[in-house]
Amino acid sequence: MKVIRIPQTTYLAVVVLFFCVFFFFAGWPIGLWWLLLLPFGVAWWIERTQTRVSEAGLDLRTVRGSRHIDWAELKGVSVPKRGYVRAHLSDDSQVKLPAVGYDRLRDLIEASQGRIPDLFAAARDAEVREYEERKAAEAAAAAESDEADTSK
Repeated sequence: MKVIRIPQTTYLAVVVLFFCVFFFFAGWPIGLWWLLLLPFGVAWWIERTQTRVSEAGLDLRTVRGSRHIDWAELKGVSVPKRGYVRAHLSDDSQVKLPAVGYDRLRDLIEASQGRIPDLFAAARDAEVREYEERKAAEAAAAAESDEADTSK
């Protein structure tokens, strides 16, 4: 089982947030005590948000709840310009995969053990095919020009 979660270095941002809100709290503790809850809320969000990849499927966990997706329900994934990777399900709905951004997509693909097609390999194969076709066209054009030069 592979667990994909928000990087642990994000807790450094929680520490910075705590110091930022602490100065406001120190100025007026009776009115701004609730600001101290913000860093704890962000830390809880970091700890809770994750996607687990197992033999049974995907287990998605967010602050508001959790959900299980069987491999049979999964049609594919898409990568939006911003935000988390989305899973396309067999009922034509989409689900965000918590903590799986473009930078963690390779981890998701490897953990799925071939159930999610390797998008990076497909792009690499297309580039190789395009390069080979271009080289073949250049070689054919060079051979044609050599043939035209020898016939003069």
